[in-house]
Order: sequence, then C-alpha cells, then structure tokens
Amino acid sequence: MPELPDLQVFSHNLNKKLSGKTIKEVTVNKAPKLNVTHKELQDTLYGQKLSSVYRDGKELFFKFSKGDVLGLHLMLHGKLFLFEGKSDNKYPIIELLFTDDTGLVLTDFQGIAVPTLNPEPKDAPDALSDDAGVDYLKAILAKKKTNVKTVLLDQKIIRGIGNAYADEILWDARISPFSVSNKIPEDKVKDLVKSIHDVLKDAEKQIIKSNPDIIAGEVRDFMLIHNSKKKHSPKGAPILIEEASRKTYYTEEQEEYK
Repeated sequence: MPELPDLQVFSHNLNKKLSGKTIKEVTVNKAPKLNVTHKELQDTLYGQKLSSVYRDGKELFFKFSKGDVLGLHLMLHGKLFLFEGKSDNKYPIIELLFTDDTGLVLTDFQGIAVPTLNPEPKDAPDALSDDAGVDYLKAILAKKKTNVKTVLLDQKIIRGIGNAYADEILWDARISPFSVSNKIPEDKVKDLVKSIHDVLKDAEKQIIKSNPDIIAGEVRDFMLIHNSKKKHSPKGAPILIEEASRKTYYTEEQEEYK
C-alpha cells in the first residue's frame, strides 16, 4: 500500500501534469463505496477546471474550480495511470477525461480502491501537520496500553503512516515497536515526533531522486530496516522480523518500554 511519502510524490507529479485541465467526462467503472451516484459525480465535475492535487493522510485530493474535491484512496493495490484518448488499463475503477483528450485512470484488481466526492474532514491529524506534535502524541500515548506501532498505524489517531514507515520511524527513534505506549518516557516521545518528520520527509526526497515522475507503485529499496534485502541496520545490529498479521522489522538497538 502506498504510504505518506509515496502519495506526497504522486500528488506533486499529478498536480504538475494535470492542474489547469478541464473535465470533459467522468467514467465510473466499479466503485461500490462511492458516496454519490455516478450521474451526480459526472454532473458535479463536468466542465470544472482542476485547480490542484494534494495529499491528505493516505488519500489524494483533486480540488476543482468550484471548490468540489474528489478524494481517491488507493487502498492496498490501487494504481494510477495517465492516458491519451482512451484508457486500455485493466481493472479500472474511475476515469477522468479532460478536454484535451488526456486522462487519468485509477485501477485496482481487487476492486476496492475508493473514490469519494467532497470527503468529510477527518478528526485525526495528518502525520506531518503541526497538530500531530509532541503534546498531541504524548496525550494519546499516555492513554494507550497497546504497543506503540499499533498506535502509529491507527488512522483514527494519526494519518498517513503505514507498516513499512512505522518500522523505519521506530528504529530511527530507537523505540521498540513492542513498547507499551503509556510506558514511553516524555523525552522519547519527542524523539518519536522528530523521527516521524525526519523519516517521512527524507523518504519523499529519496523517492523523487530515484523516480522523479512516479505516480504509482512503491519505492522501498532505500529503507534502512523494513527491507528484506538487508540483514543488518546501519549501526550493525541484525535485523529481526516478527511474522504476524503484518511483518515487523526491528533490531535490539531499540529500547523496549513495558
């Protein structure tokens, strides 16, 4: 699943390629969770100019000239493709065709990627927002007896972080993913917030450097810990893997609070 840095780069590239274009046609192929009818979506967006594309949590937001927003959640396997004239991509969810006969299609072989017209604002802050600072995270963690990685992955608490980047962030902060949240000291919460920003922003730079035009897929080869090709951390400790509902990569360099 694309995480915050991937989506940040996608939004930058899509904004660069598509902003200023006018919607000619919207085709909904398969979107059972779309919050409006196909006709309402088409009627709302038809003739509107795309003002900007930006990321919000794990969604891409397409803002149009009348203020309407189309949100796209790629879920686990959603991918975006640009096309000219007609899309020949398999498993289309939704297609946006512009007046210059270029277009964008969202595909998903599982059929569960979600388009939403004018999404409701979320209560949880974005991982890179000022609202997700030390005071916020300290207050949240103090109430939680679950492990800290579970908290980082909860999109109702903090939005944008997925499994791979949670491992990278926790290693950077030297906090074990199995630490009990309310046992983490205040100084380590500060380290955690700093690592969230440092790791996510650095990842964005790494993705742009290696794949400057990317709008789909995941780039993971630069990761220091959550990386099946690496056996040791940059500090030399063996990378350990816990197999559960999701894989957790960690090292003994990370302090466990319990």
